[in-house]
Amino acid sequence: MIYLDNAATTRVLPEVFEAMKPYFCENYGNPSSVYRFAGESKKAVAEAREQLAGLIGAEAREIYFTGGGSEADNWALKAVAEAYKEKGNHIITSSIEHHAILHTCQWLEKQGFQVTYLDVDENGLVRPEDVEAAIRPETILISIMTANNEIGTIEPIGEIGAIAEKHGVLFHTDAVQALGHIPLDVNELHVDLLSASGHKLHGPKGIGILYVRKGVKIGSFIHGGSQERNRRAGTHNVPGIVGMGKAAELAAANMNQWAARQTELRDYLIHRIETEIPYVKVNGDRKKRLPNNVNVCFRFIEGESLLIMLDSKGICGSSGSACTSGSLDPSHVLLAIGLPHEIAHGSLRLTLSESTTKEELDTTVDELKTIVERLRQMSPLYEDFAKKNR
Repeated sequence: MIYLDNAATTRVLPEVFEAMKPYFCENYGNPSSVYRFAGESKKAVAEAREQLAGLIGAEAREIYFTGGGSEADNWALKAVAEAYKEKGNHIITSSIEHHAILHTCQWLEKQGFQVTYLDVDENGLVRPEDVEAAIRPETILISIMTANNEIGTIEPIGEIGAIAEKHGVLFHTDAVQALGHIPLDVNELHVDLLSASGHKLHGPKGIGILYVRKGVKIGSFIHGGSQERNRRAGTHNVPGIVGMGKAAELAAANMNQWAARQTELRDYLIHRIETEIPYVKVNGDRKKRLPNNVNVCFRFIEGESLLIMLDSKGICGSSGSACTSGSLDPSHVLLAIGLPHEIAHGSLRLTLSESTTKEELDTTVDELKTIVERLRQMSPLYEDFAKKNR
């Protein structure tokens, strides 16, 4: 198998798995308990909190554990809206956010909040000047993702954060795709809240974090217990927390090396696809891009058919974000950057990991060339195009 869908999820690294193992059958105490046996679990949770805080330049007490990135996104938006509704009811976000943000914003609109959905340019970049122009006296929150999960574009978060700070507006960023892949410092970026997920950086599924800057007023999202300093009830997922902490530690130690190698392989893959397969478009910014992301559209074919045929060759890819892969509609991100439906339908996202090899990419391109040619031969649209361009 050639696995090129690391934006959907990553394998748990052996070091992460080994760190988690003792907290299933040996040190299984509930960290909220007072007896000594629970002390090992409590200590492990505290260490993981430090590891994750260190990865983003935060204080440990500003890290709250959640059940994943989507929960963290929901918590950030809903809790800020509730806590600051006396100040205002306006939220700013972008048209290419993950659905955990977009659907939450749509829910908030039904509760009486107003949401501005900013357009992006052809590379998927949010313009900081558009953010500033959208701010009103009643604006209470700006939420712009750090990097897009489909096309890999890295947003100008530092500039947007500075604008938010200047106007006294809270700034949240969904960093699910970015954490562990690019350097992040919440103070340099002027970020007040940040969401992330363990399984995107070689940690386990079912665990995430919400960073909340000290002084930000935010209420509980899940009620029923005093865990997470009375802000998120529920028994701690100690193995998951330990795993995400270890993954953060490994990312901090290896990020530069992994990013350099993945960037080289990413650009090699893009070059081969562009030069060897006709009528292809690379989506996303060429430079301001996650190290491991390749997103392309092949004209005259359907992405779903392409994925099925790649799968038959043992190659795993995606035609969009994992949360919408069951949809027949084209990606909202590709439509937002201006692609027409007929081209957006032919999208393919390939995302690399630290273990991806050049040989795997060569095999993938060789198979892609054959599959794309075969699908186009079956396409009446391509037949008409070929006749007109003979």
